[in-house]
Amino acid sequence: MIIGSHVSFGSEQILGSVKEAISYGANTFMFYTGAPQNTMRKEIDENLTKEAQKLMLANNIELNNVICHAPYIINLANRKDETKWEFSKNFLEQELKRCDELGIKFLVVHPGSAVGLPKEEALKNIWDALEDILKKDYTCQILLETMAGKGTECASTLEEMAILLQNHDKLGVCIDTCHLNDAGYNMQEFDQFLNEFATKIGLEKIRCVHINDSKNPLGSHKDRHANIGYGTIGFAALNKICHHEKLKNVPKILETPYVGETWEDKTRIYPPYKLEIESLRQEKFNEHLLEDIHKIYKR
Repeated sequence: MIIGSHVSFGSEQILGSVKEAISYGANTFMFYTGAPQNTMRKEIDENLTKEAQKLMLANNIELNNVICHAPYIINLANRKDETKWEFSKNFLEQELKRCDELGIKFLVVHPGSAVGLPKEEALKNIWDALEDILKKDYTCQILLETMAGKGTECASTLEEMAILLQNHDKLGVCIDTCHLNDAGYNMQEFDQFLNEFATKIGLEKIRCVHINDSKNPLGSHKDRHANIGYGTIGFAALNKICHHEKLKNVPKILETPYVGETWEDKTRIYPPYKLEIESLRQEKFNEHLLEDIHKIYKR
């Protein structure tokens, strides 16, 4: 199983990301090339990148399975302010260039929010932006992420995603289990969902899966992630998705919440990924996740 988690991209850049992924027992990972909420970016250090690639090779992490995530500030859907829309396009292109420098093949992007525009117009804005970007020769492929439908988010239905992919052969899709649940797709009936996806889009488009439980009921349109087995989707359904034969070669990425001293603690300082990856590999729900995390990080 190709499984990892979100990791940081700090002073050692992708080399630090690899080290963190290895500490979780992962064989893939996902990172941002800078803070997801702003545009501050350091130049890619070629030496750190080479060291990272050597370390990946030594630890059975295939570079082609590593995922980058674009920052949240990109919004291709709203074109009320042409300057802001052009900024989003240009910044996404900068991220693609950075991915090419790092050798990363996939960049996950939130398609955007309509923010006062009719949904049809917002979808056209995204399509137009992608049309402009895809005319250029980037090695890295854009993966549009399925969204929960929070507020005016686009691509919370397969029909909307199909519109965005139309005539854009270079695009792929990242499905997110929490987002799908909150959008109204039952992850406990995942085969049915895959059949619908195959009919409306095509399974070959799924290039990444974000594995997250949800704190919300089906169809809530809220987007609040929960730890594996501690939400409304449940361990059995998420475990089945991770081990599904049709997604065997697709990277699975955990974006589950850090935890604090208690489940209610909002400081959320301890990463759960080592134990959640282990649990999914063993196909056994960890009923003592909080306690076991504390044993690791509070020694």
